[in-house]
Amino acid sequence: MTATICDTAAEAVDVVQDGATVLIGGFGMAGMPVALVDALIEQGASDLTVVSNNAGNGDTGLAALLAKGRVRKMVCSFPRQSDSWVFDGLYRAGRIELELVPQGNLAERMRAAGAGIGAFFSPTGVGTPLAEGKETREIDGRTYVLELPIRGDVALVGAHRADRQGNLVYRKTARNFGPVMATAARTTVVQVAELVEVGELDPEAVVTPSIYVDRVVAV
Repeated sequence: MTATICDTAAEAVDVVQDGATVLIGGFGMAGMPVALVDALIEQGASDLTVVSNNAGNGDTGLAALLAKGRVRKMVCSFPRQSDSWVFDGLYRAGRIELELVPQGNLAERMRAAGAGIGAFFSPTGVGTPLAEGKETREIDGRTYVLELPIRGDVALVGAHRADRQGNLVYRKTARNFGPVMATAARTTVVQVAELVEVGELDPEAVVTPSIYVDRVVAV
């Protein structure tokens, strides 16, 4: 499978529709596909459910998308930190929903979606409000809670380099959620710093193979 090489970020994100579930990579701003998020703001899709580790930082990237009122619900691990004032204000005003997911469960729920796993049991969150309403089971003397996969309509991912088939390599910790998000979405859109010819990437270094990538834009 060969990814489509887009000329602009605007072209790359035109697939996002109102009401979509959008997986956005990044750990804070590390690996955040800012150019794609900015293009999504200009594109105008609204009523979005966004899945990301954080709920925006400062006034750029995801925070800017939130500030435009385009996001109905955030699914994340760290919604509050010193520079999450945009989300804080929206949440306190009752203008956005929040599903809080422990970080390991967040990654595993997306990995499960990509792997075709129907659900899994995790000990994280047992005995807390995060487990309310969920099935629990005792396995080998320990209590676990049932977690369901998180699937996206679109994943917006930041990678370091891609070849023209869409094979991806990442830069150090900017990898974070990108690989699992790429597998968990119906359409995966990737921004890269550099686009190279097929054969220029060491196959042993490829983290996300092109079969999971639909669109690539170099920014």
